[in-house]
Amino acid sequence: MQFQYDVLIIGAGSAGLSAALTLGRCLRRVLLADGGPPRNEASPGVHGFLTRDGIPPAELLRLGQEQLQQYTTVEMQCLEINEVIPLEKGFRASGCLTTDDTPVSITARRVLLATGVLDVLPPLPGFRELWGRGVLHCPYCHGWEVRNQPLAVYGQGRIVTGLALLVSRWSHDVVVVTNGPGHLTQNARRRLRRQHIKIREEHITRLIGSATDDLECIEFADGSQLERKALFLHASQYQRSSLAEKLGARHTSKGAVWVNSGMQTSVPGLYAAGDTTPGAQQALLAAAAGSRAAIVINEALTREECPR
Repeated sequence: MQFQYDVLIIGAGSAGLSAALTLGRCLRRVLLADGGPPRNEASPGVHGFLTRDGIPPAELLRLGQEQLQQYTTVEMQCLEINEVIPLEKGFRASGCLTTDDTPVSITARRVLLATGVLDVLPPLPGFRELWGRGVLHCPYCHGWEVRNQPLAVYGQGRIVTGLALLVSRWSHDVVVVTNGPGHLTQNARRRLRRQHIKIREEHITRLIGSATDDLECIEFADGSQLERKALFLHASQYQRSSLAEKLGARHTSKGAVWVNSGMQTSVPGLYAAGDTTPGAQQALLAAAAGSRAAIVINEALTREECPR
């Protein structure tokens, strides 16, 4: 069978763009399907990305797309893929253009999922509205910007304990807010107390932000308010795309798409990279994973083309 593309990359964030760049430099026929805005769209900047520290997310993607233009074997489309069907030695994918809903069907020898995840925020006023500016998920990404400021950490149990201790690296004024019973062990309370981290277990009514979507204070059910400059939390997540699940790919207990050391899922020929897979989540790490997956894919295709 003649396939239209060597590789279909689904998702055009840091991982997808990086994979397309590497495969383009390998002269591979690539279709990069851009299904919409990235997870970090609300953030004012991408931090910790070497040579691009603080760049707006949209600008980072624009530069990535611009640099792909010289690689004539790489094609990028605003395309929402909703089905991938295994074929002998490849896949058939179908979807529609996001610009006008035109149906599209393509074939590729390999598929790389770089679709990312979506965050589930607490259903309280202010969390969604302040997400990415006053409500933050990663101290490595945003801790420097709010260093030495009064901070809050939201959550319960072991997760909030570990995150609060980590955040205390950036500020000596950290308060854990649990929105009800914190389910903290005596040892957890002792560790927090040792780092001078206070605990507020009252129910939260809302977060109050400024006109620029920075956090100003946390309001509790009794009417009291706690002034804070930012709130960190480990938000629950789910896969942005159900394609891996539909294909029967193995997932981890936390819902990430499982991959082996070669970035391949449990489905032969189907690879995954970036936030879709387990591990730390940063734009730079996603870009590195995309490049690594591209190298593995290119070498697998080369072995097919150059049999012993």
